[in-house]
Amino acid sequence: MFTIEHDFDATVITLIDEGHDGLVEDVTINAFDDCVTLEQIDPLSGEPVRITLSMTQLRDLAAALDLPEGSYRIERAKG
Repeated sequence: MFTIEHDFDATVITLIDEGHDGLVEDVTINAFDDCVTLEQIDPLSGEPVRITLSMTQLRDLAAALDLPEGSYRIERAKG
């Protein structure tokens, strides 16, 4: 299950783990103009952990989901 909310400066997607017995904390994804953040509560400390991806890293991740194992460099159009 997931939710989508549109805030003033970001689109917020929350992924809710409801698929098995050992539930994992929800993941919140904040999509801004220049980056995307992923946040999840650390179950040991109770503190949020945040990962920030640049838009280039996000494009690379999207491309990687459809590629076989290996090392790649995606050429970007200049201009």
